[in-house]
Parts: sequence; C-alpha cells; structure tokens
Amino acid sequence: MTATAATKVPSDIAIAQAAKLRPIRDVAAELGLSDDELELYGKHKAKISLRALRQRTPKGRLVLVTGINPTPAGEGKSTVTVGVTQALRRLGKNAILAMREPSLGPVFGVKGGAAGGGYSQVVPMEDINLHFTGDFHAIASAHNLLSAMLDAHLHHGNALGMDTRRVIWPRTIDMNDRALRSIIVGLGGVTGGPMREERFLIIPGSEIMAILALATGIEDLEARLSRVIVGLRGDKTAVYASDLIRISCRRSRVGPRSCTAARSATSRTAAIRSWRHSSGSRSRTSC
Repeated sequence: MTATAATKVPSDIAIAQAAKLRPIRDVAAELGLSDDELELYGKHKAKISLRALRQRTPKGRLVLVTGINPTPAGEGKSTVTVGVTQALRRLGKNAILAMREPSLGPVFGVKGGAAGGGYSQVVPMEDINLHFTGDFHAIASAHNLLSAMLDAHLHHGNALGMDTRRVIWPRTIDMNDRALRSIIVGLGGVTGGPMREERFLIIPGSEIMAILALATGIEDLEARLSRVIVGLRGDKTAVYASDLIRISCRRSRVGPRSCTAARSATSRTAAIRSWRHSSGSRSRTSC
C-alpha cells in the first residue's frame, strides 16, 4: 500500500486574495436585482434597497443555521452556512446568503475572521472583516454621542437627578480590550465630570445595533432611540435619552426647529449608512 501525501490547502487569506471577484452588479443581476435597487460601495460590495423587497411577493424557503460546535479546524456556523449556499447554487437553485456583519473583537482574537473559511468563504474577506460598509462606525458614533451627552449632563448640574451609581448606558468600541471592561471615569478634576464607574462593550452588543436591526424606517428608528433608558434616579425611576435631549435644548435655549434637529441627531448618525435613501437599505447581506 502506498501512502498518499496530504494535499496542502492554502490559508484563508491566500484563497481570498487569489479569487477573481465578479462585479457586484453582475451578481445582483443574476438574482433579478436592477441597478436602481442597489447602493454601491465600490465594484464588489453593495447594499440592497428595501424597495427591492416591497416590489416583490415573498417567495422561497429559509434555511436557518444556528449554533454549531466548530471542528478543530475551525469549521462552524459561518463556514457551514457559506458551504450550504454554494451547494444550493451548484444544484442550480437561486440561493442567497445572509450573514451578520463581523465584529473586530473576534476578528483580532482567537476566533479569527467571520466570513467563513477555506474555499467556503465570502469575499472580499479583508473588507468584510475590517470595515465593510461603515455601519459599525456609524453605530459607534451614535452610541458614544449619547454617552458624551450623559456625562455632560452630570457635569452641568444633573438636573434630572440621576444616581451616578445607577448609570446603565455604557460606551462602545469594536475591539476586545480587556482593560476597558470596567473602568473609572471623571478623574480630570473639576472639568472632568463626576467620578463614576464605567464600562465598554463591543458594538454588536450595543442597544443601538439591536434598534437598527428592528427599525422599520427613520421615524421608527428615532422613536425607539428616544426610549433608550440611560440610567436611574435616586428613587429608581428611569431616565430616557429623550429626557437628556429635552434638558439640553432647554439649557441651550435653542428654537423649536433647532431642538428638533438635535433630537434626531443621534438617529441620523446611526442611520447615515443603513438608511441612505427614503426607503432605506440594509447591509445584512454580503454578496
């Protein structure tokens, strides 16, 4: 019996960089999508407008891949999902893959990238894992804007009577930074605000991420964001994001129009990438 030498499989990044990418317009056309239903991010990435959904009668079957224990080689949910989609396409089915956007925390941790692996991965892998269409940055900006408003309110007299020991709203960063999980802020003297405990979480754990995924439009997005609870008062009643904006408008003595603009500033920041057009568009699908 002659032993057969094991075939050496290239690394994920080598396979991704060797792949010849098709223009995303061609991929979309195969699925029956027109240029008007796309929001392009270069030649190989695009968002699908919600208009594409509204103009079609839902028809098809959903295959949901849930929790899977990965193999020692790393094949888990993502790789299996991509592989199943490739198999359906090979069988001639009109299949499309929907995955969550990767977080930089796991990407730079032990888990690694989140676009599949080997010959069952989504490309351009580097773009998807590192920045994609910029939604995470928009969500982080909106989230940390509210955090800054909260600390500014505490510094300027705390008119809402918040208990600094019961601040619920954290800060966010798209990185597994152990040192930021539990910290103390407000150490800058009289101009640094009150000293209190604070914490960071990764962007997929942000409540704004959940709201963006559930919102049905700009108005619904703004309404949900205004109902975010940022902390509790001494009597344990809730303080909402809308309360902070109301107090900020009153203190700055701005007119109704400016106050309305301020009220929706956080919403616009979170929405700028994911709801560019009046009907909106989402980047939950990577082609």
